[in-house]
Amino acid sequence: MAWEAVVGLEIHAQLATRSKIFSGASTAVGAEPNRQACAIDLGLPGVLPVLNEVVLRMAVMFGLATNATIAPCSIFARKNYFYPDLPKGYQISQYESPIVEHGELEVEFDDGSTKCIGITRAHLEEDAGKSVHDLFPSETGVDLNRAGVPLLEIVSEPDMRSAAEAVAYMRTIHSLVRYLGICDGNMEEGSFRCDANVSVRRSGDSALGIRAEIKNLNSFRFVERAIEYEVARQIEILESGGSIIQETRQYDSVTGETRAMRGKEEANDYRYFPDPDLLPVELQSDYIDRVRDGIPELPAAKTQRFMSQYGLGRRDARRLTLSPDTADYYEAVVRASGQPKLAANWITTDLAAALNRDGLEIYRCPIEPTELAALINCIIDGTISGTMAKKVFAAVWRREGDPISIIEKQDLSQVSDPETIDNLVDQVLASHPAQVDQYRAGKTKLLGFFVGQVMKITRGQANPEMVNHALHRKL
Repeated sequence: MAWEAVVGLEIHAQLATRSKIFSGASTAVGAEPNRQACAIDLGLPGVLPVLNEVVLRMAVMFGLATNATIAPCSIFARKNYFYPDLPKGYQISQYESPIVEHGELEVEFDDGSTKCIGITRAHLEEDAGKSVHDLFPSETGVDLNRAGVPLLEIVSEPDMRSAAEAVAYMRTIHSLVRYLGICDGNMEEGSFRCDANVSVRRSGDSALGIRAEIKNLNSFRFVERAIEYEVARQIEILESGGSIIQETRQYDSVTGETRAMRGKEEANDYRYFPDPDLLPVELQSDYIDRVRDGIPELPAAKTQRFMSQYGLGRRDARRLTLSPDTADYYEAVVRASGQPKLAANWITTDLAAALNRDGLEIYRCPIEPTELAALINCIIDGTISGTMAKKVFAAVWRREGDPISIIEKQDLSQVSDPETIDNLVDQVLASHPAQVDQYRAGKTKLLGFFVGQVMKITRGQANPEMVNHALHRKL
């Protein structure tokens, strides 16, 4: 019988606040170890946490954006466990009364199909510190700069049935939190990461199988590969007569395998109880309404607007609205060029390929929107051909100058003088009498050969439309 994967994700989004959730220490990345850990973060005796109001607003924004229930009263709890990078011996989190519950998110897949994924809850908590194992030969270093950084943990329902669905859901959450401005989504720095809960069951069964939790996955590729491996591992065990152990596993990106870390804890292992140092959080309806009024245009709405306002197909509109930076870049190019479809084509093809090749996000793109718009306008007015535009694009990317100066300096202007085009066509036809006879005898596909010969003489600078017209006329 066929097997079915059952996947749920616990996504940890680091909230984009300047200070920590319960202290005034900075959340900036890159400081020397333990330079941004104050007495509260260190858990020194006598200190008291004070809640950062900004994290409440960010959590409510997420809840409203996912059609969730916003709790009028939520409670912070102590999650008790010992680990070297947890100086208090407990983590402040939310358990029985989270701030956001029962949301949903519509996820669109590459083939255009959609699926609604349930969101069980999203709760606020503080991050732990970081244990560093590779700097000292026989010791572990503890860096508490990250201790107390605010997190929103987003827990999905086990609604995903494949690694591809899980990645699509994670990408949709990634896009959403960036649009809301509540998380920068930097996965390399750990601002956006997830744990994957994976089990398998016979197709048609309603009961869930025993699950394994794969911890701290910080790239979409790793999420996909880890889930695919874990599903295959569990199926192999079950088909050979074994049983799955509920456990926590980690993914090894070198081998592409998951391996056991420890037995999976249950909630009662953490001995949750309300934190006596923090009051319950009570949210009034007018506060929630003010937060709702501040929610920006979200990806789904922006995709629809790009389709209606700029005449784009759904595929291009989705690609352009996946990140707010890409959407802003696109609209800046359109404002400067007045060419929405050409702008979309350049951004989703040549620009996207160059960014991917050099490992850059679009906000670090070396080509300004106005420069790409100038390049597009040079194609529209006939200054350069589409082929020459690619050469100009590459030169602008290398910062050799702006499009106009590069065209002038490298003499890349398109040959568009009618008399010159006619002379070039006459030259090509005179040099290939046999092909001319074949064309006139019905072998019309030779037209491309003649166009290529003209382009070869002009190093690709002849106006292709004029060349085609002249060839048709003379043949």
